Amino acid sequence: MGTFFDWFTALLQSMRTWAAIGLLCLVLTWSFPAQAASTIDPQLEQQVLQIIREHPEAIVESVQAYQQQQQQKIKQVQQAFLQDLKTNPQTVIGESPTTGSTKSKTLLVEFSDFQCPYCAEAHKTLKELLAKYPDKLRLVYKNLPLISIHPEALPAATAAWAAHQQGKFWQYHDALFTNQKQLGEALYLDIAKKLNLNLGKFKRDLTLATPAITKDIQLADKLAVSGTPFFVINSPNFLGVVQLSDVNSILADAK
Repeated sequence: MGTFFDWFTALLQSMRTWAAIGLLCLVLTWSFPAQAASTIDPQLEQQVLQIIREHPEAIVESVQAYQQQQQQKIKQVQQAFLQDLKTNPQTVIGESPTTGSTKSKTLLVEFSDFQCPYCAEAHKTLKELLAKYPDKLRLVYKNLPLISIHPEALPAATAAWAAHQQGKFWQYHDALFTNQKQLGEALYLDIAKKLNLNLGKFKRDLTLATPAITKDIQLADKLAVSGTPFFVINSPNFLGVVQLSDVNSILADAK
């Protein structure tokens, strides 16, 4: 196994190469705009590469500055989200399904994936919390299907959204998690039948779900949510990202 130093050296060398290529292209474009696609002057190329070799710290500093800028942007978005959650929660809720007390002072926003096993476990805990604190908690569901590793996450979210259009999101949501190992088109239709949904409307709504789900995914991306389940809470005594294991104590302390 290579050391961190070996890895970093290789990374730095790669960065040097790409920076050299980029800088070289810029120089050629500025110097010879009509001949930018022509053969590169070997002498000029060597001069540029020599500059990069002699000043690798400039590359590292540029990368670090870029990373800091990105982190600052993410932090600003997160702070704005938390402010909205505190002062105007309806802007955060939007058209998302909610359950629990509408009069509750505690709002829990969940980003979830119907094929994620950790979300299935969280679902059980959330059911217990909603039963234990019926007047203290309101849960908001946001979609974050991890499509790169969960091929049925997006189809399941689409089916749940279609059920939501007939007022049956939470029943459908529960059935999806209960039957998580059987996720697929046959299950989605079977659940719809068992919930007595209008199947014609259900099938039509399956084709209309993309904008709503995409909106949730974009919000998660802006907040730099990297996995599921992910929770943000607004309660009388706590505001911010929270572990589900801590929600019970937060609710117990809430007035």
